[in-house]
Amino acid sequence: MAIDVALRLAQEADLDLVEVAPEAKPPVAKIMDYGKFKYEAAQKLKEARRNQANTILKEVRFRLKIDVHDYETKKKRAIGFLNDGDKVKAMILFRGREQSRPEQGVRLLQKFAEEVSEFGTIESSPTIDGRNMVMIIGPLKSKSEAKAEQNAKRDANKRGDKKEAKSGESVLAVEDDKANAVQVVEAEVVAEKPAKAAPKTTAAKAAAPKKSTKSVSDELDD
Repeated sequence: MAIDVALRLAQEADLDLVEVAPEAKPPVAKIMDYGKFKYEAAQKLKEARRNQANTILKEVRFRLKIDVHDYETKKKRAIGFLNDGDKVKAMILFRGREQSRPEQGVRLLQKFAEEVSEFGTIESSPTIDGRNMVMIIGPLKSKSEAKAEQNAKRDANKRGDKKEAKSGESVLAVEDDKANAVQVVEAEVVAEKPAKAAPKTTAAKAAAPKKSTKSVSDELDD
């Protein structure tokens, strides 16, 4: 298509003629709304930057004689780091004579690695670093994958909240309709119901005989 023809078509459609592949032979141009194209490209770049994140090395420290509660707390924190796509640096801090028992530190770190193996794998085996022992655990999923999952969950939660809100509004509307219908029916019944005749006055009734009452003790005596 000649350039002048393409320009004329773009002007008739109130759009722009944009060269999208200048290096191609022949060059490729497209009729489009250039302002909208730039906006969408900027939004895509912004989304890509939001999903792009560098893996961070998070640190979790243990004492050799750590109690069960503290250990479980630190393990839970490490699992959260791995789920976010970050690496975990597990470190044991030795005190005094504990440095002479490095095998205990190795056993503790190996136990830790086994219990988080569902979320990460060992990248660096336990090694002595000064007065400490260090092990690196890498996540099973990348940072970008973790970000994408978080965004998907957030969008799903938003959709769920909107759906629940609409469902609640529908229930309220149905209940209002039912209440209005009941009121209309009651009004019709009241309108159709004939007025009752006034009761005739009669002679005073004879006094009814009093009922004899017995207590529990009386019944037992009988």
